[in-house]
Amino acid sequence: MGLRSIWDHLRRKPIQSTKAGATDAGGAKKLEGGEAGEVSAGMRFYLLYLRKDRAAFVGLVLIAIFLGWAAIEGTLQEIGAYTRNPNLGLALIPSNPNGLFFNNKLLPPSLNSFPNDLFGTNYLGQSILARMMYAAPHDALASVLVVGSAIVIGMLLGTTAGYFGGWLDELLMRLTDAFLSLPGIVLAIAIATLVGGGFTSLLYALIVVWWPTYARFFRGQALSLRDKAYVEASKLSGAGSGRILLRHIFPNSIDPIVAYATLDLGTVILTYSVLAFLGIGLTIGYPEWGAESSLGLPYFPFQWWPAIIPGVVIAVVVIAFTLVGDRMQDLIVGRMTY
Repeated sequence: MGLRSIWDHLRRKPIQSTKAGATDAGGAKKLEGGEAGEVSAGMRFYLLYLRKDRAAFVGLVLIAIFLGWAAIEGTLQEIGAYTRNPNLGLALIPSNPNGLFFNNKLLPPSLNSFPNDLFGTNYLGQSILARMMYAAPHDALASVLVVGSAIVIGMLLGTTAGYFGGWLDELLMRLTDAFLSLPGIVLAIAIATLVGGGFTSLLYALIVVWWPTYARFFRGQALSLRDKAYVEASKLSGAGSGRILLRHIFPNSIDPIVAYATLDLGTVILTYSVLAFLGIGLTIGYPEWGAESSLGLPYFPFQWWPAIIPGVVIAVVVIAFTLVGDRMQDLIVGRMTY
């Protein structure tokens, strides 16, 4: 019931339309289609308000392309690794991202061999576009896993601390403050180095760095919700603490987190790229967006594209998440009317 409550809370309309006609239409659809109509109206509601802001809609399209491509390419790479057929992961890539093509090294961006040379080539003659496409699943997976894990850990610790209070709140918040007092990137580098190199180690490091902020968010929400009338009514009806947390505290804490998490997906990608730029968490034979920009620095500014283009791609993806997250925040806090 707890997870269903959270899902019902997420799919509902956060604010009602100020136009009576729109409200009536939504209500009529709900009456005709029942719960299915309510779900459809809720999903359409989010798309409608994003379409009203061109920048946010462009951001949504870019995010859909990025995550869609990452899911397809990542699946092909995993199937190829499982079946011991690495060429399967190259099926949709313009050229081999790890091949050596010295005759084509440092070619500028052009349409001559579209799409292979669209972003130019690096010092080994490898297509920058091919390497960026091949590396996309790691960046998408890192953002989703780090933010998702941080939300779960922060929800469990933060709501527990805020709801129960006392010595448990003091203990958990001092632990959270200890993590927040250290620079995130420095702590991530230290943890990744201690755990060992590679993509998985870097994920662990980022998760450890990321959860304290969400714990603070959820604690604040729990403090504001624990004295609400419906929580008191649940206590009087004999509901236990676990049931109250699952049915009331968790679901009603989600709204402000959704917008922040959307923004945070871009922040994780940026942080992950910075660490890759510094050579942290790299996997041998697997390109990374941040590392691509680092490899092009020795040839800057005369051959600018190996260093600049990966950075531009990272910036575009991060800005897309920022635009959508900011729009979501406007909607959730009720600052929008239509």
